[in-house]
Amino acid sequence: MSLEKKWFVFYTKSRQEKKVNDLLVRFGFEPFLPLQKVLRQWSDRKKKVEVPLFNSYIFVHVEEARVADVLQVPGVAWNIRHNGKPAILHPQELGTIQRFLTSGLLLETQPLEKLETGDPVQVVDGPLRGMFGKLMATAEGNRFVVALDSIGQSIRVTLEAGLMKKLP
Repeated sequence: MSLEKKWFVFYTKSRQEKKVNDLLVRFGFEPFLPLQKVLRQWSDRKKKVEVPLFNSYIFVHVEEARVADVLQVPGVAWNIRHNGKPAILHPQELGTIQRFLTSGLLLETQPLEKLETGDPVQVVDGPLRGMFGKLMATAEGNRFVVALDSIGQSIRVTLEAGLMKKLP
């Protein structure tokens, strides 16, 4: 394994990105959590808040040998893998993210793997992790459906597309 530091990609528990970022710093790691300011509407006011650009993703500049140490930090769910190896954010991709963030424009992200209505999917995080079902897209968002064939019923729940992966 190389002793060279690279930007490895990790998946955090849902809505734990900022907490994980703080813990990584406390444990001596060098995290990168891209945040953007968005205007949020409450019933009594509007407020600009910082939200993660990529839900549940955080990047850590570390040697490959220390990936297992990062996984021990509370709130880190797993490391993203590509071709059986830990996924790396390349320097030019890091530069692209930073450039988009400094633009001040409202950004929107979506997974490269396009999920379509009817796709068989598996939930990869959250309380439904490991469940298999079918994706039904609706006006309200992505609906994950589990069929209970024995009783002729189905259960539907709205999930973020990033919480599901398409099955072959």
